[in-house]
Amino acid sequence: MLKIVLKIEGMACGMCEAHVNDVIRRAFSVKKVTSSHKNGETVILTKEDIADERLMDVVRSVGYTLATIRREPYEKTGLFARFAKK
Repeated sequence: MLKIVLKIEGMACGMCEAHVNDVIRRAFSVKKVTSSHKNGETVILTKEDIADERLMDVVRSVGYTLATIRREPYEKTGLFARFAKK
């Protein structure tokens, strides 16, 4: 699993977060997507990587600017994650 963190400029409210989340869900096969206008950040959890250009185009399509992209491996943590590995 991969965690992709997008720094997005221009989100100002909860509706902005919803627009970004909706367009990402429609454009890509993702496990989870969450946005925070306060942090100017969207976090995507996905099994497959997504090309930078495609991410930029999708974010731009709803009127926001994608400033940076960071990727890191993601491993589920918590109580139930322990049992899933067995």
